[in-house]
Amino acid sequence: MDRDLLLSICPSLRSALTRCRYDIDNVRELLGAEAHAALGRSEPVAARRATRDAGDLGVLVRLFLLQDACPAGEVASALAPLDLDDAVAAGLLERDADCVLSALDLRPLGAGGGNLWVLSDLDGALRSAPTRPDHVLGVGQASLSLLQATPADPVGSVLDLGTGCGVQAIHATEYADTVTATDITPRCLTLAAASAALNELNLELLEGSWFEPVAGRHFDRIVANPPFVVSSGQVEHSYRDSGLDLDGASMLMLSQAVDHLNPGGTACILASWVHIEGQDWRARVASWLPAHGVDAWIVQRDVADPALYIGTWLRDGDADQRDPAVAVRAEDWFDHFARNGVEGVGFGFVYLRRTDEPSDVLAEDLRHAFTDALGPESLDYFARLRWLRDHDVLEARFRVRADTALERVFLPGEEGWAEVVTRLHRGGGPAWQHEVDDLVANLLGGLRADGLPLGDLVGLLAAAHGEDEDELAAMAVPLIQGLVRHGLVEPV
Repeated sequence: MDRDLLLSICPSLRSALTRCRYDIDNVRELLGAEAHAALGRSEPVAARRATRDAGDLGVLVRLFLLQDACPAGEVASALAPLDLDDAVAAGLLERDADCVLSALDLRPLGAGGGNLWVLSDLDGALRSAPTRPDHVLGVGQASLSLLQATPADPVGSVLDLGTGCGVQAIHATEYADTVTATDITPRCLTLAAASAALNELNLELLEGSWFEPVAGRHFDRIVANPPFVVSSGQVEHSYRDSGLDLDGASMLMLSQAVDHLNPGGTACILASWVHIEGQDWRARVASWLPAHGVDAWIVQRDVADPALYIGTWLRDGDADQRDPAVAVRAEDWFDHFARNGVEGVGFGFVYLRRTDEPSDVLAEDLRHAFTDALGPESLDYFARLRWLRDHDVLEARFRVRADTALERVFLPGEEGWAEVVTRLHRGGGPAWQHEVDDLVANLLGGLRADGLPLGDLVGLLAAAHGEDEDELAAMAVPLIQGLVRHGLVEPV
C-alpha cells in the first residue's frame, strides 16, 4: 500500500463522504433500528433492502458497510469528486468487471464529539477476505469498549500505544491538545494517517516497538489496546500477538507505562492475565507495578477457560480445529497452558495514575452487568483515593450516596420468609454491591451531611449495642474506606 497515494485521495474522499452525509446518524436513520442491528450481526439482507433507491448514501453503505459489488457508474457518482481510477490506484477500491468492490473498510463512528471516519482492513465478516500477518484491525468490540472506558476530560498530551487503525488516537483529539500514536506495523500507521487525514486531524505517528519510539518522553494520558493474546509467544498476526510468552505483553505495559506519565497523569489500558493454579490473579497483576509512585485500579471483566480462549483466538485467525494441522496447533497451545498451570485467562481494564506516594493497588472483579461508562468512574475513583489518603475517616463526616439502596433478600423458610442477605447496592456507575449486617446498616443509617463525625457515631453505636468501641472502630475504618472507594458513601 502506497501511503502517499492513499493520503492524496483523502481530501476528495472527505468531500464525497460529507456530500453524501455518510455519517453514523444518517446511516442509522437510513437503515432503521432493525436492519442496523442485523448488520451488526453480519446479516446484510435487511440493510441491503433498506438502501434500495437511497441515492448516493445507499451506494456508499452497500459499498463500504455491506461490501457488495456495486456498478462502477453508481460508485463514481457517489464518490465524486474522487476519481474512480485514483481510488483504485490508492488501494481503497478494486475492480470486478463492470463493478467495484471496497478493498478497505471505511465506516463512520460516533465517539461522543461528532462523526468520525475510520479506515481499516476488511474483517471477512460479510465477504471472505484472508487475514494478513499485518492485518489492520477495525473498530471492533475491544476498541469500542476502550473508547467507552477511557476518560475524556481535557488533557494536554495523549499517547496511543499500538494505535492500529488509529481509532483511539482520533478520539483522543477531541479532548487532548496533542496526540502521539505509535505502532510496530507500517500498514497500521498508513491507515491511521489516512483516517486522520479524512477527519482533518493532526496526529504524530511514530513507528517502533512498545515504548521505544517515545523513549524519555512523558504524557498526561496513555491509552492502549496492545497485542495481549496469551499464547506461547509465536507471532501470527501483529494486531494480536506480541511475541512475548503468556501475559508478558500486559506485564510489559503495566510495568513501564508509569515511567511515561507526567505527575498526575493517567493511563487506561486493555490487558489480560493468566490465572495460575494455586495463585491469586490479583497478586500476579499487582506484582507488575512499582512499589512507589502509582495508584492502580485493575478491573477484571471476564475470565475464559483454556478451551474457550484457544478456540476463540483460533477462529479469529481463520483457523478451524477440524483441520488436522490446526488441531496440532491447538494441542500445542493446550500443552503450553498445562505446563504453566494456566487454568484460565482474565481480561479487563487497568487504570493507572502517577503519584509521588507509596503505590496503592486495587484489583477486583467487575463481571456483573452495568450501563455507565468506566472512564468518568476511574477519575472519580482516583479522586476518592486521594481524599482517603489525606483524611482520617474517624474524624470525617459522611453521607450515603443518593442512589445507594439498602436491600434485604428473603427466601422461604420453615417458619415463613427468612432473611438470607442484607446488602448495599449502588444504583449508578459500576453498580457495586456490599453485603452488610444489621449493625453496619444502623451505622450507615446515622451518616448525615450535617451529622456527627464517624468516630462519634461509632461511640454512640457501641454504647447502644453493648459493643467494644475500639473493636467497632477497627471494623468501621476499613468498611467506610471500601465504601468510599466504590462511591456508595461520600465524604462531606
